[in-house]
Amino acid sequence: MKKLINWKLFFILLALSVMASVLVIPYQLAITSIQIKVSPLLVVLSAILNSLIIFAVAVFFGLFFSKKIGMGMPILEGILQKVNKTKEFKLMLPLSIGLGVFAGILIIALSIPFNRLIPEFQNMEVLAPVWKGFLASFYGGIAEEVLLRLFIVSLLVWITFKIKKSKDGNPTIFGIWLSIILVAILFGIGHLPATAQIAKLTVIVITRAVVLNGIGGVIFGWLYWKKGLESAIIAHFSADIVLHVITPFIISLI
Repeated sequence: MKKLINWKLFFILLALSVMASVLVIPYQLAITSIQIKVSPLLVVLSAILNSLIIFAVAVFFGLFFSKKIGMGMPILEGILQKVNKTKEFKLMLPLSIGLGVFAGILIIALSIPFNRLIPEFQNMEVLAPVWKGFLASFYGGIAEEVLLRLFIVSLLVWITFKIKKSKDGNPTIFGIWLSIILVAILFGIGHLPATAQIAKLTVIVITRAVVLNGIGGVIFGWLYWKKGLESAIIAHFSADIVLHVITPFIISLI
């Protein structure tokens, strides 16, 4: 009987996603007004339990649907099958880091005019120490990519694939781009609850969240499509390092 998914890959991604969900807690608390009224241990245990449930579903169906549409994690899958993927990794790494850094810089550049209109966002990154921003970067790179690209993009591409196939029996370019863009918009909308902790949700605030986060979503989605989830993870992590580590460090020195 053919396996539904690669179970070794499932447990690796699940463990990494849960770990990332715990690492982001200090950063989340630093940039919001939430006050902990229970034991920190309970907060961590709650995060572990919630993320186990969410990511068990996301990873399982992400691997299932990505396999159906010919996407996934080519490098890690190859390693698990004891195939040498060193050459592919070396070719993928500079592109992934480069596009991630580009995304981070572009987001910073576009955030300047938005932040001038929204006082609450001015110097927001300074609120979180650099080490907390570094830990949070693992959540963006791993957990968000597993949830958004591996699961939701794969699901939407599979749906469009069922509606219409290309001449060679693959997902259409239109269907793939539609899925990438829709998830990029959802990525921005998904930041609104956290944004609401910082500023009132006005049209400009919502537009800021969708545009700035959507930029990364499109870039990471393209990398997932063309190079695999590993590439999207590295790019997202690199972008978050620019946003949450390098930028606040430079601001603190000014």
